[in-house]
Formats: sequence, C-alpha cells, structure tokens
Amino acid sequence: MERLNITKATEEYVKEHPSIKDCLKKGLINYSALARKIGKEKDIKNFEAILVAERRFYSKLKKEKAAENEIIDLMKKSKVDVKSKMVVAVIEKNVFFDNLIDLQRKAKKYEEDIHIIQGINTITIITSNEFSEEIKGVFKRNIVKLHPDLVEVIVRSPKEIEDVPGVIAYLYSLLSENNVNIIETMSSWTDTIFIIEEADLIKALNALKF
Repeated sequence: MERLNITKATEEYVKEHPSIKDCLKKGLINYSALARKIGKEKDIKNFEAILVAERRFYSKLKKEKAAENEIIDLMKKSKVDVKSKMVVAVIEKNVFFDNLIDLQRKAKKYEEDIHIIQGINTITIITSNEFSEEIKGVFKRNIVKLHPDLVEVIVRSPKEIEDVPGVIAYLYSLLSENNVNIIETMSSWTDTIFIIEEADLIKALNALKF
C-alpha cells in the first residue's frame, strides 16, 4: 500500500474510534501498539509508515486541542437555564399560517416560550405542555408527531461565541458522549437550545458543567 493511502487509512481508523482519537489528542497513546492494531485490522504491512502517519495526525489533533481549550474557556463564561414540561409538535407544512400566528399570540399572552422551525416538508413547534391540547385541536390530522414532557436546556454564552468556531459541534459531541439524546436543537445568536428527555437532564447538566 502506498504511503499516502496508509496515511489516509490510519487517519480514518482513528476518526472511526473516538476513544482512540481522544487519547491520541491527549498524548496518551502507545504508538507502537496502535500501529500494530491498525496494521492487523487494515491489513497493512508497512509498520513504520503507520507510525509516521500516527505522529503526523497527532500534530493535527494538537491544533484541535488548542481550539477545544478556547471553546471550554467560552463555556466557563456561559450560563445554563432549564425549562421543564415542554412539548415538541411536528406538523405538516400545508397548514394555515394564521393558526400558527394565533398560537404565538396566546403563548406570548401567557408569557410562555414558543419556537417555530420551518423545514422543507414539516413545521416544528416547541412550546409549553399547556398548549398540547390546543395544538391537537387546531392542527388535528396535520400532526406528524407530538412529544410532550420534554426539557429545554438553554446555554447562554457571551457574544464572543460568534468568533469561536466549533462550539455547537463540541456541545453535540459532549452530550452524545454522555448518552444524552437530543430531540430538537436550535440557536439564536448567543443562545444554544437543546430539547431532551426529562430522564437525561442530570446527565446533560453534568456534561455542561465547566
């Protein structure tokens, strides 16, 4: 196998194994042991070429580590708010928008949050459980899915977030590593919002503790 292909195969192997990538990034890997494992699983005979590829990839990951530290510094300045008893309603797009406007007005009247996300084929409504029955009544057969009793986790960051690349990807990865299932997500400038199951709340808060 050509050296270029060995480099590609080595990097792909590490990327496919997040725990190995994390240890390599932190400099905790036994390069020889990893090279033997990659050589065996990828059927590569050139042991030295794998070692070289590992060390080069480590240099790339060190730059990622620096970026990660910048994200962590930003998160230490962020605040986390939680709202319980939320509902996510996915409805077909062919509904009267006047009904959506009326729902927004009522939510505002009762000082309840409401988020409306428009996709290609559907519209997602995220609001308080209190509006579940109204959503059922207004949209009736247009409801694709209604998921009540969820939790909204809002990460409120400083305005510097717009200058720090990779923040959202980092938070997704962090929650995933802690087995938190993200039902819906959205962002609005400095606010990053995750909708999760109530059972996952403690895990999410622990993951977001910086």
